Order: sequence, then structure tokens, then C-alpha cells
Amino acid sequence: MATRKGREGEMLESVYSVIALVFVLVACVELCDAATVVDVYRLIQYDLAGVPFGSRLANLNHHAASGFAPAADLSRTVVIVPVRDINITFIGDYITQKQPLGGLLFLLPRMISSENGDDMGRGDQTFEEKLMRNMLGELEQLLIHASIPYPVYFAFEDDNIDDVLTDIKRNDATSQPATATTGGYKLVVSAPEPKKIVSPTITNIQGWLPGLKVDGDANQLPTIAIVASYDTFGAAPALSVGSDSNGSGVVALLEIARLFSLLYSNPKTRGRYNLLFGLTSGGPYNYNGTHKWLRSFDQRLRESIDYAICLNSIGSWDNELWIHVSKPPENAYIKQMFEGFAEVAEELGLKVGLKHKKINISNPRVAWEHEQFSRLRVTAATLSELSVAPELLERTGGLSDSRHFLNEAAIIRSIKLVAESLARHIYGHEGKNIQIFADDSSLAVNPSYIQSWLHLLSRTPRVAPFCSKNDPFILALKKELADHTVEVNVQHEVLDGMFTFYDSTKARLNIYQVASVTFDLLLLLVLGSYLIVLFSFLVITTRGLDDLISLFRRPPSRKLKTA
Repeated sequence: MATRKGREGEMLESVYSVIALVFVLVACVELCDAATVVDVYRLIQYDLAGVPFGSRLANLNHHAASGFAPAADLSRTVVIVPVRDINITFIGDYITQKQPLGGLLFLLPRMISSENGDDMGRGDQTFEEKLMRNMLGELEQLLIHASIPYPVYFAFEDDNIDDVLTDIKRNDATSQPATATTGGYKLVVSAPEPKKIVSPTITNIQGWLPGLKVDGDANQLPTIAIVASYDTFGAAPALSVGSDSNGSGVVALLEIARLFSLLYSNPKTRGRYNLLFGLTSGGPYNYNGTHKWLRSFDQRLRESIDYAICLNSIGSWDNELWIHVSKPPENAYIKQMFEGFAEVAEELGLKVGLKHKKINISNPRVAWEHEQFSRLRVTAATLSELSVAPELLERTGGLSDSRHFLNEAAIIRSIKLVAESLARHIYGHEGKNIQIFADDSSLAVNPSYIQSWLHLLSRTPRVAPFCSKNDPFILALKKELADHTVEVNVQHEVLDGMFTFYDSTKARLNIYQVASVTFDLLLLLVLGSYLIVLFSFLVITTRGLDDLISLFRRPPSRKLKTA
């Protein structure tokens, strides 16, 4: 009797093992195969005066589709959209009409990736490249001015994701959208809920080159300010490198500082003008950093500024630049400054135009950086390739502003124009055909220096709310300016205004190939049948058919046991 009970116990343990194995298989009912893992960049999330904009979610876990199927429920579907095939009008209508969607994944062309190191900014763009740049700019403006209640991500095209998209298109062509029933691909981004960035900081960096003061002269030397805003804004903060807007202005400022530091290092060639170099932050947000920087000046310094030249987007032009001013062109200071630039431009074979836009003191919105100077009655101008002032959050270094679309030759010509014009004004050489920064001299513009900084700027996102006070890039700017100027000051301020920003700008996307439930159930049925046959065979061969039958025989009733 005891032997029989022992056998039954052993058989029951075997049954429990089989049942446990079946439960494991059921738990794995959705069999997946990890297809690929890619870096993705989330659409910016921010509030403007309390109104939400951008993507409001970060977590993603839905099946993928290659298009917007008519009359289909896409509330649990992520649509993958290659930007080169995009229909901007359709996407705009879909977002505006608040159609349900699980998520959006935009595939960006590889040519605009910062990892595309072979692309050195040729400047000779094809028609297709110009079309792509315009399309990226239009898409960006659409996305940053919409409130989207689902996750929106960007990724770069590569062989792996192209293969996945081809497979998805093949499945979609059979009119069977990916679901838990039909299988397909699932896109998963595990990201925490985005949190508000508390008290985002902006950092201004100021360098100073003092002019030569004659002994006994009690008068303060006049000052010329050279200014460039260095931060960016775009649909994807982690991709907003702003090679042109305003990386070109930053590079030009640093090279001009280097050139004049060579002149000012020798008392014999030091001019009788102080030079003030300002790298400002908060440019996309009404030039908030410039405003705070100017307010920190004492009255004496502010009154000593002869004029300020602001550098903005000077790296993608062909043959003409524009000088934007707030004072009338007839103003003596504006006239003198413009004539000086126009004279040098003519010698260099360039064209410089003058654009006058009167500022409205009652309107806090400023279109150009120099308008912050003009509001304090300081003569100033902005040099730019743009003939018309951009709107708020437009042309601020987003997706379409990569090094691929940059023209390094244009930056070098811009630097020569500004440096030569300033030098002639400082040394009183107006009207004279004298090249102080000649190409074959020790004061020539250094293309290698320009390329090295463009390389860094074109790989470094610089959206101010996501840059800390001790950000390596800000420290690099401070160090570089300190190498070329006598005195460097750093100003940290809290970003004013109506903007509220949220974190979570970059993540990892896992793409899984998911089997259908029908396949899973069939596989479970086959495995279950196999295990039952295997178990029966083992019991019969080791203990006999009677033991197997006894497992399924009804146990005797309690009355029979008593009898």
C-alpha cells in the first residue's frame, strides 16, 4: 500500500511539472523577436502662457503601420512616416482634426545626421536637397505649434529600420493592419512621465579687449560690441544643433575675437576702441539673455558703445547679406556704418543691403537681437542672410539647420567682411583700399579654426532650458573666449517669460517582431499534445498501463472506504 502511494506521489509530481511547463508557455503566448533597437528623439513638449504645445506623452507600446489606413482605428497604432515621402497637408489636417493615433515616428534622412562626418557643408545644394530642407522646416513649424496628445518621435533612416519598414509595408499591402491578432511589429519606448524643468537657466558669456589709452587722457574710450546668440530651439531638442542659426554667428565671433586679439596683443597695433564680445543665450525666446545682459551694464559702459553688430545666420547665403537696423538709414551713425560695410563688400565682390524696421516700444516682441540694444538707445545692427525677420520660434536652429546645408565659404566671406569693416573703422582707414586681414598675411582668416568649431557646434544641441550652468559646451565657449580676450565674465540668469519646458528628449526604441495569437494558440496546442503523449509514453514504459489509467480513474467514494 505504501509503495502504491509512493508511486502515485511521484506521478502527481510529474503531472505538476508538466502543468507548470504549460503555464510558462501560456505566459509566453505573445512570442516576440527583437528586430532592432534605435535611438529616437522626442518632439519638444512646452507650454506657452499656459497653453500646451508639442508632444504630451513619452511612453510608447503599440503595433506599427506604414500609413494612415482609411476608416481604420489607429488609436493603438504607431504610424512610421519617412520625411522624404511625407504629405505635409495630410499630416497637418490629421493633427489639427485631433484624429486618434497611438503615436508617430518620423524617419529623417541620413544626410542631416550629425554623425554624417563626411559632409563638410559644400553649399552647392541640389534641387532635391533644397526641397527637403523646406519640407523639414515646414514640418517643424507644424509640430511645434500643435498640441499632440500622443508620443511623437524622430529617428534617422538606417538599413535596419528600412528593412523593418519594408516588411511593414508588405504586411499593410495585404490589408491586414498589425494587431495582437494578426501579429506584425511592435514599437516600445519605456520612458518616465515628462516632468517640468524648474527655473531653467540661461548663460551669457562676455569677453573684453581694452583699447589703447593715451597717458593723461581722462575720457573713456569708445566701445564696439560684437554679439551672437548661441542657443537653439527646434522640434527635437536633442537634434537642434543650429549649424547656421546661429552656429555660423558663434564661429564668426570667435574668429573675429582671435584676429583682433593678435592686433591688440601689440601696443603698436592696438586700436583706440574697446572691443566687447558677447555670446548670449535665450535668443529664440525674444532674446531674453541679451536683454538681461544689457540691463547688467552700468550706464557709463552702455553710453560708451559706439555701435553693436549682431551676427545671425550668415552661413547659407550666395552673394548678398543684409544689415537690419532700427534707426532710419539717414541717421549719421547708421549711414557711416553701412557705407563702411558696403565699401568692403564691394572690394570682396559681395553685396550688402540695408533693411530698416522701426521698433514698437509698446510691443515686447523683438524680431532681431539688435532691437534689444535699440530699446536702450544704443546704435546697433544685425548682419544676416535673412532679408525678412523670422517669426517667433522660426529659424532657430532646428531640424533643417544641419551642417549639410551650410556653406563654409560663405562664413569665411562674412568674417572677412565684418573684421575688415571693423578694423577700418577702428584705425580710421575708411575709404582706403587696405586689407588688414589679407589672405597671405599672419592675420589671415583661419579655415581650419572655423571648421573645427563648426564641427563641434554641428554636433552639439544647445536648447537653453536643457543646458546646465556647467554644461561642457558652455565651459568650452568660456575657455575659448578667455584665450582671445583679457577679461571674461559669465552671467547666469533664470529664463523669463511665458515658457515652461518638460524633460525626456531622447530614448531608445525597441522594435519587436510579434507573432499572431492564432500562431501562438496553434503552437501551444502542438506543444501540449506532444507533452501529453510524451508523459503517457513515459508512464506506460516505466510503470505500466494500469498506473496511467489509475491517474484518470475516479477515486472510490468515502462510503466504500468505510465498508
